[in-house]
Amino acid sequence: MYAVIQTGGKQYRVAEGDTIRVEKLSGDVGSEIELDRVLMVGGERVEVGKPTVAGAKVVAEIVAQDRAKKIIVFKMKRRKGYRRHNGHRQPYTELRIKSLTA
Repeated sequence: MYAVIQTGGKQYRVAEGDTIRVEKLSGDVGSEIELDRVLMVGGERVEVGKPTVAGAKVVAEIVAQDRAKKIIVFKMKRRKGYRRHNGHRQPYTELRIKSLTA
C-alpha cells in the first residue's frame, strides 16, 4: 500500500518503511508526526481524494533535523565590476514512514 501526501507545498509518494526529506517541520528527533494531507491512497484499490482522502493519515517518525548541502549563488555582469557571491543551506526534516491508515 502507498499514499501520496502533501507537505511544504510539495507532493511525495510514500510507503511504509520509506525515508523521505521534506521541508522543515517543527518537532524533536525521535518524535512522531501525523500527516493528514493525503491526496491519494493506492494498493489493491486506488482512492483519490477531492482534494484529500477523508479519514486517511500517515504517521511518521522524525529521524533528523538538518540542513542540506550548501549551494553557491554567484551573480556577475561582465565589464561592469558587478559581482555578488552568496551561499545558502536549506533546512530539512528527514522522516521515516511508520504507518498508513486509509
